[in-house]
Amino acid sequence: MPDIHSPLGLLLDVDGPIASPVTRTIATPSIVSDLILLAGANVPIAFITGRSADFIRDEVIAPLVSAGLPADLRMYGVCEKGAVWFPISPAGMGEVVIDDSVALPQAVVDEVRQLVVDRFSDTMFFDATKQAMISVEQRTDVDHATYVAAQPDFNEAAFAIVTRHGLGVRYGDREHPDADGSVPFRLDPTIISTDIESVTLDKDHGARRALEFFAESGSLPEVWRSVGDSRSDYLMADHLHAAGYDVAHVDVRPADGILDRPYPVIVMGEQIHDEAGAAFLDYWVEKLQLH
Repeated sequence: MPDIHSPLGLLLDVDGPIASPVTRTIATPSIVSDLILLAGANVPIAFITGRSADFIRDEVIAPLVSAGLPADLRMYGVCEKGAVWFPISPAGMGEVVIDDSVALPQAVVDEVRQLVVDRFSDTMFFDATKQAMISVEQRTDVDHATYVAAQPDFNEAAFAIVTRHGLGVRYGDREHPDADGSVPFRLDPTIISTDIESVTLDKDHGARRALEFFAESGSLPEVWRSVGDSRSDYLMADHLHAAGYDVAHVDVRPADGILDRPYPVIVMGEQIHDEAGAAFLDYWVEKLQLH
């Protein structure tokens, strides 16, 4: 593909701004059509997510491919907060690379899986598609209040499993170092899940990997927008700002608290989650006159 001008670059969290946190699918059709229009305008688009590669393949890439991705595009996926990555083309997902160095021991994975089966299967499920981190997620047939009530008990039990295996782990303000005094893992609760993951993984790590990939196919745009629904998603914009780009972050769940940052933080009026994500994409499709 020739090195033509890219008017914008996008780093997108998936749960919230793209996929509905309720249905866990792309519930707003304009999101798919707008992403295709923006990709056709040479906008580099990266999905930076804690989700697994299987989830992104089935719930994001498949709808985009079905709707017709353009032949020349710059699209990338970084899953599990930077532990898994792959290119995206009109044919779908490219080769998936896994960073095994950040994965949890299989014995810990197996014991957490059994914990869910034994004590928490009525409210949550073990995400067997994860390849480097552990994720236990709210069942879609369980109301959120019921899940939230059960989540702290699961977190305590999972924390105990990790420490019993001699791993250094952080959970909130608590730290349990390993025998060397290190704390290489963390337990990270979200609104619909609890993740157990390497402390080296986060959205700035994913952003760096995506920019390195896009740089291989041509020059990078000066203007970037990151979009997300959690406070950790600001790390994508933090990385872009530190690298000298013109960046703003779009917070689609500002009720959790808008962070003070040296770059603009955008909210989409009263819209939240994927409605806000759809409105943001619509704005740029109109601004770039892509209809």
